[in-house]
Amino acid sequence: MHRVLGLLVLIASFGGGWLWMDYREFERTPLDLPADGLTYTLPQGGSAGSLASDLVAAGYLPARWEPYLRWMAWSSGRAAQLKAGEYRLAPGLTASGLLDLLVSGKVVQYPLTIIEGWTFRQLRAAVREHPALRQTLEGLDDATVMAALGRPGEHPEGRFFPDTYLFPRGTTDLEFLGRAYKRMGTVLDEAWRQRVAGLPLKDPYQVLVLASIVEKESGMAAERPQIAGVFVRRLQKGMKLQADPTVIYGLGDGFDGNLRRSDLETDTPYNSYTRTGLPPTPICLPGRAAIQAVVSPAGGSELYFVAKGDGSHYFSASLDEHQRAVNQYQRKRPGTP
Repeated sequence: MHRVLGLLVLIASFGGGWLWMDYREFERTPLDLPADGLTYTLPQGGSAGSLASDLVAAGYLPARWEPYLRWMAWSSGRAAQLKAGEYRLAPGLTASGLLDLLVSGKVVQYPLTIIEGWTFRQLRAAVREHPALRQTLEGLDDATVMAALGRPGEHPEGRFFPDTYLFPRGTTDLEFLGRAYKRMGTVLDEAWRQRVAGLPLKDPYQVLVLASIVEKESGMAAERPQIAGVFVRRLQKGMKLQADPTVIYGLGDGFDGNLRRSDLETDTPYNSYTRTGLPPTPICLPGRAAIQAVVSPAGGSELYFVAKGDGSHYFSASLDEHQRAVNQYQRKRPGTP
């Protein structure tokens, strides 16, 4: 009888030793992930048990090590700290590293870039087409979207800051727009506090409106302060802005890509050839540089500018000089401004 007990003890000690060595090997051995890694999603309510089962089923963890992963998660306290989400698993990741990652909550982040000069319609299209955003605004008009953002009655154009935003899969379209809206408010308030004295603008919203025109008129980033300076001086003198992009915006779907003289003469709230002052709302989403140009415009006496065809403009202080520039650069007639 004693021999049998001794044999059992010996077997148990050998078995325990083997289990311990096998567990230590489990701790050191990376998961058998693809060479380029993979994306793993831990669902809401997912547990260390479901994680271990998923890894075994996919062939990333040997079946004999499944209980080890469960034990590791439970004994370390990490089983209760796992955060749901989508994670990127890189080659070389061990089981302990995987648990640390899922506890950290460092989920995969997806980018969406709002482009300077986009209209709100273009922004909504980009948001609607992004595969990682959860769509909740489909079929809602702009007014309803603004109400959902807590800004009922506000016109949406220009209110969302152009930038690249990162977010996890499942972020709603409304949450994304809310971030961009808040960011624009912060940037605009900061710019308003830094404005130079004497601007013919009464509040940050008028800065936003003028910045949207500067954004659309600027083919070269370096010219934004000059273009802003021209518009500021025209406002100060009570002159019409005469900015083609405002006319185009006012035409809406009626614009076919070719701006005609008849369009310049067709009155809309946005036609800065027929009306003085600023249009009622922005005409696009201006970026930080355009906003900064408006609150700190370049000095000078120029009141006109014309596109030279290479993205730059020729600036003039007098109408005669401007007309000569138009003849040279737009009508292709000989003559030097």
